[in-house]
Amino acid sequence: MNIKKLLFVIIVSFVFVIFSTFQLFSCFAVVAGKNATKDGSVLFGHSELNGGKRFLNFRVIPRIKHKPGTLVKFYYGGTITELIETNSFIWSENFKSRGSDSYINEYGVACASDGTHTKEDSREELIRRGDIKNEGIGYMLRRIIAQRARTARQGVLIAGDLIKKFGYNFSGVTLTIADPNEAWILSMVMGKHWVAQRVPDDEVVIVSNVNLINEIDLKDKKNFLGSKDIIDYAIKRGWYNPKQGKPFNFQDAYSYPSRNKFYKKYRCDSRQWRGQCLVTEKYIQLPIKGNLPFSVKPAHKLCVEDIRNILSDHLEGTEFDKSNGYKLGSPHKLMTSADGMICNRANQEIAVFQLRNWMPPELGCIYWRTTAASCSSVLTPWYLGITNTPDIYHIPVDIEENLKVGFHFNPPEEIFEYNPKYAFWIFNSLESLVDLDYAKNINKVRPIWKDYEKKEYEMQSIVENAALNLFKKDKNLCKKFLTIYSNAIALNAVKIAKKLINDLRTDLYGP
Repeated sequence: MNIKKLLFVIIVSFVFVIFSTFQLFSCFAVVAGKNATKDGSVLFGHSELNGGKRFLNFRVIPRIKHKPGTLVKFYYGGTITELIETNSFIWSENFKSRGSDSYINEYGVACASDGTHTKEDSREELIRRGDIKNEGIGYMLRRIIAQRARTARQGVLIAGDLIKKFGYNFSGVTLTIADPNEAWILSMVMGKHWVAQRVPDDEVVIVSNVNLINEIDLKDKKNFLGSKDIIDYAIKRGWYNPKQGKPFNFQDAYSYPSRNKFYKKYRCDSRQWRGQCLVTEKYIQLPIKGNLPFSVKPAHKLCVEDIRNILSDHLEGTEFDKSNGYKLGSPHKLMTSADGMICNRANQEIAVFQLRNWMPPELGCIYWRTTAASCSSVLTPWYLGITNTPDIYHIPVDIEENLKVGFHFNPPEEIFEYNPKYAFWIFNSLESLVDLDYAKNINKVRPIWKDYEKKEYEMQSIVENAALNLFKKDKNLCKKFLTIYSNAIALNAVKIAKKLINDLRTDLYGP
């Protein structure tokens, strides 16, 4: 190996090591109701943001029949009885993480989560007083929703029943659960308390790592669901005093005061503020008085590209942009989510679930997805009707083994080692190279991906018309067609990513 090639390997490896030291957990979502989008779809965009060593396993899980009496095992040891047959789903698995997997099932029910800490005693104390039973539920909650729910509302109720029975294990998590007709934001407190609010059909919700739900009305079952004692419990704990004459506010009662510098100065979460500015196309004056609203009306109806652009934001053109137009370096190195940057160095994947109710879910629901940071990667469509993903997107383990909780938390350690045969490492390598000279390299990479995505959008109606005709004649043939198309688009993107890596490497270090 010559000196230039050795230098290249050392620098790229160094970037990966530095990246892995940042323990960041700052997921983000944009959820648009069906009357807030151009085509009438429910759009649910989500960024999976984590530090540490990562590998995202992306694959299709088919319907599975289970023997009567089969048990579902939770991470801490609790169990429930399995259904005789569970839904199929597309699964983005983030190994070893307790709350980072994303799902969309055969009915178009999509689910992903964001950490949102809440006030509560320790898990040990909750177990002692019986608010967490049989070791509680946590990691498996999302998968059970994917395996059992036929609608987003049903997904919320499934989660609520499990939380009531077992108690939730984590300090606080917000789930977004969406289907082709509606979306819900579900806020869960450690223990047995939760509340959910429906996303207004004509508005957009920005989900960052803060509790979003403000005033609630559990009598309005169309728009709210939750624990019956959600208010009484807050009164009992001294978190809400009705004698003060103010209506109950979930965010105020159950949330920890943020220690973030931005929050202390401006009285709001930086990314929720930035996301609402982007959606409304208005500068929301700082500091904020009271809480930001749960949802906002968009300046114009949104499409998939609009959602992906919001998820790629680096605070460009604002007073909070530390890169000075990238002249000072990569925004991923200069800023974090705490600064309000939505796309940051912890970005493992972005997803845009396009959920449409006027077509069969197999072709009406699409899991648009990038691997690695959205700014340097490409969004490709995975139709819900696909039967598999290419081997380059997941490790070679049989489905039964892969579904075991023990395997998720104890996978082979070598999967976290750089391996260019997997798409995850290829796109992360491209991101790392771009970040070495972001101002220069992003202008070489982004136009290519933008053109690629433009062609995907142009092809969409042609592909779907052909798929619909096939669906009417032979559903299985339609699914085969969608599988071939989705896989081909993704594999071609990998091929282009490899060429971009070689081009950037040549520019940086010579042939």
